[in-house]
Amino acid sequence: MIDIKVPVVGESISEVTLLKWTKAEGAWVERDEVIAELESEKATFEINAEQAGVLKQGAKEGDTIRIGDVVAHIDETATPPEKKEVPQAATVASITPAPVPAQATQSTDKSLKITPVAAAIAADKKVDIASVKPSSSSGKIVKGDILNALSAPGKLAFNQQELNSREVRKEKMSNLRKTISRRLVESKNTTAMLTTFNEADMSRIMELRSKYKDVFKEKHGVGLGFMSFFAKACSVALSEWPAVNAYIQGDEIIYHDYADISIAVSTPRGLTVPVLRNVESMSMADVEKKVGELAAKARDNKLTMEELSGGTFTITNGGVFGSLMSTPILNLPQSAILGMHKIQERPVALNGQVVIRPMMYLALSYDHRIIDGRESVGFLVRVKELLENPEQLLFGKDPVKALLEI
Repeated sequence: MIDIKVPVVGESISEVTLLKWTKAEGAWVERDEVIAELESEKATFEINAEQAGVLKQGAKEGDTIRIGDVVAHIDETATPPEKKEVPQAATVASITPAPVPAQATQSTDKSLKITPVAAAIAADKKVDIASVKPSSSSGKIVKGDILNALSAPGKLAFNQQELNSREVRKEKMSNLRKTISRRLVESKNTTAMLTTFNEADMSRIMELRSKYKDVFKEKHGVGLGFMSFFAKACSVALSEWPAVNAYIQGDEIIYHDYADISIAVSTPRGLTVPVLRNVESMSMADVEKKVGELAAKARDNKLTMEELSGGTFTITNGGVFGSLMSTPILNLPQSAILGMHKIQERPVALNGQVVIRPMMYLALSYDHRIIDGRESVGFLVRVKELLENPEQLLFGKDPVKALLEI
């Protein structure tokens, strides 16, 4: 019998949560096959079978397990199951759809559990049948149920509960949610956080995306999004305002001569911030590819500790959820975070005329212990300038000034 223990996943991590078993109790598993998913306070990871054999689970889903504890056993002495060969004819038959008999149509109609009259009224009045609770003992929605739903328009129950429900649900906090909670409170309590605002005219970037998106995707195999413009603009501004790219460690200020930018990604389990390494050395296509790769890993809970560690500055995009303005909170130990927001057409004054432009509010939250007002405002103004004049991303300055060497 082989013991499968919880591996060490980080210096400060002492316990993990068993999210789910990917193989059932008593199932045969092959060597290196994934048997379970675990969640630490920073990331989700998988554990594999060290040998082929029969799985014996040592914990339940949702259990908290300490590092080094046994989570499962593998009986490597068990006899592997025999593999049954499927005749070719049977294989073909299994993937060839059979004709549907007349009775199947009737049974499908019955599976809807609604009478024809009720279905007709629901279709005519555009009633969502899924939200209607049947009153009959048979579980079938009848005419009266639809009429009752129509007599109480706008009254929608929570989570399929009855109207006027007082139901309360309790769920155990995940390790990731606990960590997010702890770090946010720590960030608020240990830094002198302030936020400064500006706005950027996104016309040029939107024009460039519209003009070059097809050829960019054909050339690089990835779409041209907004994040690459923001990441590259921030990398330039961070090199010019090094305090924004630094953080406090004890009695020292740690400066970074590179831009490792964390990108906040929302997942069903909570917020994660994977890191783009050396953004100053990446092309626009490199940024887009890496952002797509990290976002996909975040959604599938496949991010590694290395991909989540470090970072000298963070960008968060609340605009994807419709946020017009917010004050993002610092991602410790970093000293600054840039908030992107929804692009909205607004009237602005341009050369003495009121014109409509696609505008985005920008918010920079920063630790005032290390970053003064001059640095924070100067950084944000520089980001705005680079976004409104993206050609400056080539030289880090106005091309004409670069040409004239001024």
